[in-house]
Amino acid sequence: MTALLLSLGFALLGMWLHPEMHLRSLEKPFRMLSCVTVLVTVLAVRPSRKALWYGLIAGTVAGAVFICYQRWGLKIERPGGLINSITFGDIELCMGMMCLAGVLDFKGRQVLWPALGAVAGLVGSVATGTRGGWIAVLFAALLFLKYGHFLRTRMAQGVAMLVFGLLVGTYFIDQTGARDRFNQGVSEVKTYFDGGSAFTNVGVRLELWKGALMLIERHPWRIAGTREVEAEMKELVQAGRLQPFVLKAEHFHNDMLQQLVFGGIPGLLVWLATMIAPFMFFLRILHTHESASPSVIAPALAGLLLVIGYFSFGLTEVIYWSVMSCMFYAQMLFLLMGLCLNARDEAQVAA
Repeated sequence: MTALLLSLGFALLGMWLHPEMHLRSLEKPFRMLSCVTVLVTVLAVRPSRKALWYGLIAGTVAGAVFICYQRWGLKIERPGGLINSITFGDIELCMGMMCLAGVLDFKGRQVLWPALGAVAGLVGSVATGTRGGWIAVLFAALLFLKYGHFLRTRMAQGVAMLVFGLLVGTYFIDQTGARDRFNQGVSEVKTYFDGGSAFTNVGVRLELWKGALMLIERHPWRIAGTREVEAEMKELVQAGRLQPFVLKAEHFHNDMLQQLVFGGIPGLLVWLATMIAPFMFFLRILHTHESASPSVIAPALAGLLLVIGYFSFGLTEVIYWSVMSCMFYAQMLFLLMGLCLNARDEAQVAA
């Protein structure tokens, strides 16, 4: 709550310093802070955790079916459901990873339900052709290696191994296009640094990151307005230091660089707080409840996967750019926090 309040306060400061900024710049931080009502509701109503898990399972499966229909039925190369393909793929994968955490809260053969959700999230993300999610899966794998002891049953351990095995397998299945996308990314990076055409998916990002670093060097500690940044980018293009296509981009395709360009180091610290604060909350739940029941561990692990996923997505995309993705992050964050607190209270009462 404090981190999101700081984010809203920083946005207000930006508007005060740059009156030309639109009022909608307050929309995302205000909406995210308002999501504290989700936490209040969960603490008051005390809903069942299974409602969340089954909701995530149904959502990932429905999303995967629809996106696969678009990809292989309608022959759309980069489908995105009804939104941007990158945003859809990232949220779908994030939901799938949280389903994997939900395995802890199911017993016996019932673990196949969250396993289905995890596989569906993976398939849906691969179908969009989004590559940024691969970094999130790598971090998720490291997290499960660290806290794999919470997967106490062989069934749960087998499900986790199956999901990560399927991810690796997608690289070797031509129909998924994963290998082509990976090889294309490597080729575009090599072409860019060899001085070839930069007008590719990866090349555009690299050129934007180059421009962002130049702007950050000019004003690392202060808030910059939209008009100022646009003028500076045009100046760099006219000087031949950047290629003209960067002027058509809506953002810098990296959350940290985006924050540094417009908010300087203070802006970056405020943004990092919205990641680090909840991460530390869920991490503390895990460390202080080593022998706790799955009712405490499962939502805490899902919360860690949510934060790690969004941080990873932000390395190659501005995941905070979309209001939808911002709301998903904030609402799910407070929902999982509420479930953790409820489960902890129930465990203390039972003890």
